[in-house]
Amino acid sequence: MMRQMRSTSPTGGCGKSREQDMASIWRLGGGRTLDCSRDRVVGIVNATPDSFYDGGRHGDVAAAVSHGLRLAGEGADMLDVGGESTRPGAAPVTDAEEIDRVVPVVAELARRLPDLPIAVDTYRAGCAAAALAAGACAVNDVSGLAFDPALLEVVAQRQPGYVLMHAKGRPDVMQRDPRYDDVVGEILAYFEQGLTRLIRAGLPEDHVVLDPGIGFGKLPEHNLEILRNLDRFTVFGRPVYLGLSNKSFFGAVLGLPVGERTLATAVASALSAGRGARLHRVHDVVAVKQALGLAAALAG
Repeated sequence: MMRQMRSTSPTGGCGKSREQDMASIWRLGGGRTLDCSRDRVVGIVNATPDSFYDGGRHGDVAAAVSHGLRLAGEGADMLDVGGESTRPGAAPVTDAEEIDRVVPVVAELARRLPDLPIAVDTYRAGCAAAALAAGACAVNDVSGLAFDPALLEVVAQRQPGYVLMHAKGRPDVMQRDPRYDDVVGEILAYFEQGLTRLIRAGLPEDHVVLDPGIGFGKLPEHNLEILRNLDRFTVFGRPVYLGLSNKSFFGAVLGLPVGERTLATAVASALSAGRGARLHRVHDVVAVKQALGLAAALAG
């Protein structure tokens, strides 16, 4: 059964109930919280040699740390560190490779930026545990607990923040003719099942945010349908986390190549904020913060 609808005003303002305020709080590991009653920007740190966007420019530890520090200086509210490319068709890496790429970056960023929340972008229990021990306070799991069942125990025991994301298949096969009868309805059912599973395992609901997984096993028409109906995902009373940055559907819709999608990302992020998205995972922090700030001002 679907959880009871909770009204969560996209623009904040007067008249919010205590329940609405509490629904805007994302509880993270180590007693941290992130107030999502206003838009938050999550800066992407790809500690990989084969990212679809930055081409491995931050593939070594020093470069990734430097990039994270720059994003923080530009106003990122959180950093998201990943060590395996999840672009369509990407091959998986080994557990050891991912840990070697991610953990030193997390540890150094946590040391240099003690007040800034850091998430680890992984679906592996071993990498998540090591990154949380190194200073991360959230896990961004593209698999929704589907690829490594042991991850559920890690998040239940460590109590980090958790991004429950929808994906249809693994990255290497997810774009091979994905089909839905009702893409929004199917994702809503997926979130209901995922939240129930996490809560039963012992992770409180207020530690979870929801990501519909733009581009993960979805054609351009699926992505557009999701974005048109983002407000439906607020039914669970949890903040909506969105990864739009430089996605391939901008190429399909606007004919934009990789590297020329910054403006489209910023505009789409601002429009999505008006439909209820609160956490925006992006490569270009400055452009998206400006677009979100203007949208918020115009909304009053």
